Amino acid sequence: MLCPTSLVSSTRRLCHPRFLSSSGPADPKTLDFANMGFSYVETKSVAYFDYDAEKGWSKGRLGGPQVDIHIMSNALHYGQAIFDGMKAFHRKDGMVSAFNPKENWERLKSGAERLGMPVVPETLFNDALNMLVKDNIEYVPPYGTGGSFYLRPTLFGHGAKLGLGVAPKYTFALLGCPVGNYYKGGSISPIDALVVDSDRAAPNGMGNVKAAGNYAADVKPAADAAAKGFPIALYLDAKTNSFVEEFSTSNFIGISKDGTTYVTPDSRSILPSITNKMLQQLAIDSGMKVEKRVVPIAQVGDFAEIGACGTAVIISPIRSITVNSTKYEMAPEFPVLTSLYKKLRSIQTGDSEDKHGWHRDICQMNT
Repeated sequence: MLCPTSLVSSTRRLCHPRFLSSSGPADPKTLDFANMGFSYVETKSVAYFDYDAEKGWSKGRLGGPQVDIHIMSNALHYGQAIFDGMKAFHRKDGMVSAFNPKENWERLKSGAERLGMPVVPETLFNDALNMLVKDNIEYVPPYGTGGSFYLRPTLFGHGAKLGLGVAPKYTFALLGCPVGNYYKGGSISPIDALVVDSDRAAPNGMGNVKAAGNYAADVKPAADAAAKGFPIALYLDAKTNSFVEEFSTSNFIGISKDGTTYVTPDSRSILPSITNKMLQQLAIDSGMKVEKRVVPIAQVGDFAEIGACGTAVIISPIRSITVNSTKYEMAPEFPVLTSLYKKLRSIQTGDSEDKHGWHRDICQMNT
């Protein structure tokens, strides 16, 4: 089906939670899609679904980006909030599709179960995707600009709740905004990493859940690392401080000296990256061996290439890793990571065949 110019005549502002005023959406006609960065741009609407223990999930609605919740909401006091990150693309064939959304839904489901929150049904998740993308179709960067429509599913508990426990109400929200290609010109650039003297997650904690509170622990260490000239921080395991876990917001990838093996750490404290899973599959497709195992920090120098992978960037090659007074330097070239990056980007944009069924079609761009 063709993408409508507008799914609804106007965005509705309803209660529970109450929508507040905002500066207003950006005019899509004024956006330079070919030169966008990775920052928030207000679009036409956000999709919302409410949950009540007695009534279950409500029908979806579209509203503004600001909400008014009770000051005693447990999302504020007890951190009962999770989110995810994904993208939609305007492909070469004109179709607009969400990229591998089933994996994002499954990760959101796992997080909801771990935090004692109601699970968002997959059908509702897909309804939200359809509703939001169609209503904001003018904000989806056109094919050829290198941009994408970043999507942020969020589930949080709210309502008056004094004691620790499940919230009386929950809201599932899905927002989106246009973002540019992280690397201008398509050439990925290396960065330096610093092993920080902080623990990101406990061995049997919630490091494998995309919970809002998990990221709060990284704000100061990452800022301190940046102040020292390191764009990215690397965390070791909290128990022994000797094994690599993950970067601030990215999984760790290592490529063997002979270029035949793709290595990523195996730990219950690591958030399972969907991008990492797809890159592993592409590595296998190209004849490489994939190993999920413990990675001693003392052995990072054994890799020919090291990368940080995630939704926003796909892959950031690591030029060096500094641990106290020791600096491990990687080779100046990173052909394997570059190849994997280009393969995934090509599938996302529709320039290469989607052999693994990662795209979920939403609608045809009406051009």
